[in-house]
Amino acid sequence: MTDQELSARSALVRSAASLFSGGVMSHSGHANLSARLDGDRLLLTTGGTVRELTEEGLAVVGLDGSVLEGELDPTNREIVDMHLIVYRLRPEVGAVIHTHSPHLLAFALANCELPCRYEALLRFGQATPVPVVPWAPRGSERSVDGIEEALRQSPDTWAVLLGNHGVLTFGRGPAEAAGLVSALEEAAEAEIRARALGGARDLPEGALAAVRASMARARG
Repeated sequence: MTDQELSARSALVRSAASLFSGGVMSHSGHANLSARLDGDRLLLTTGGTVRELTEEGLAVVGLDGSVLEGELDPTNREIVDMHLIVYRLRPEVGAVIHTHSPHLLAFALANCELPCRYEALLRFGQATPVPVVPWAPRGSERSVDGIEEALRQSPDTWAVLLGNHGVLTFGRGPAEAAGLVSALEEAAEAEIRARALGGARDLPEGALAAVRASMARARG
């Protein structure tokens, strides 16, 4: 096992744990996480529950969908193509996470896109609304086609809501993808709560550029 694979396995385990410690997971603990190893392979969680995930709970899967090492539960065989389509369309993506985070799930059930009104989203590059993919059986050709269409229509998004199902987020690595899950879940909860105060307000024009400039200054 290469150092890169060891590092990727450790990063996925830490990222799964961070979702639970951050309180952004569904009560069931259902999720699936993956990380790109190279141009042809990725790591993928073997089962549908990632509570107390270990490095042994990861399989190596080819970009053609073949299982190269380990064994996937039948429930996770269904979702392989859901992850693969993101990696195929977005070469910059290094990790993908699917969850049923409670407030994001509310937006998915309502088939409502999540607006970008929370500054934290800008720090993850999510400056556009999170689009909704129409419902289809998970992992089905229609579901994967819907994800592909959403990514082509929204080339700058780092997440999609899966109608009546959950959310799919991605990042350059597992920690970034997990951080975006947390930021999106906070944004979804705040959007719902803000309605009692008359509704959330849009960020001002130029907010993304201002945040990027601030981040660049901080990095020196």
